[in-house]
Amino acid sequence: MRAPGRPRSQEVDAAILAAALDLLIEYGASQTSIEQVAQRAGVTRATVYRRFADKTALLVQAIESVHRDHEPGAIDWPDVDAMLTDWARYLSDPRNRRMLRRLYGAADDYPELLKAYRDQNGRRRAEAEHATLAAARDSGQLPRDTDLGILQQVLNGSILQHLGSRPDTDSMADIKAYLDAVLRQVGYRPSS
Repeated sequence: MRAPGRPRSQEVDAAILAAALDLLIEYGASQTSIEQVAQRAGVTRATVYRRFADKTALLVQAIESVHRDHEPGAIDWPDVDAMLTDWARYLSDPRNRRMLRRLYGAADDYPELLKAYRDQNGRRRAEAEHATLAAARDSGQLPRDTDLGILQQVLNGSILQHLGSRPDTDSMADIKAYLDAVLRQVGYRPSS
């Protein structure tokens, strides 16, 4: 329950989250401060702290603000093709690619950010991925002996490799073809 007082402005919330995300992408987690976020959003530091307990909470919420995962059915993919299409759409946006590189690049210097992000977002996505891959295995699109946990790690590693080695100009079709090729190497055969 919210404490009595003035209602929060959705415009201010959006400005703070946008500023935090922009700064994270531009400078990285360790170089982003609450003061910078407040200045860029046109609010006071107190306004930011009233909404977010600390920088980690702010940055995690800023990252979450660009994910569609919270929409009903957003990650309830009917099949692997839909999952890969969704991933490719997301990864074809240069801004998303830079954000993910910053997030994973913070693992050594700012590990609590990646941990908080994984705790809030990663578990839900991992469960949806696992369910989609399990359905593919059960339907014969993947070999029966496929270890789905290892396959998820292979896919995640492939995405990180793509983020680090491919230009941000790769198209959605290029990215989807890459992910499909990775899956085919482990025996994936889509339905005809």
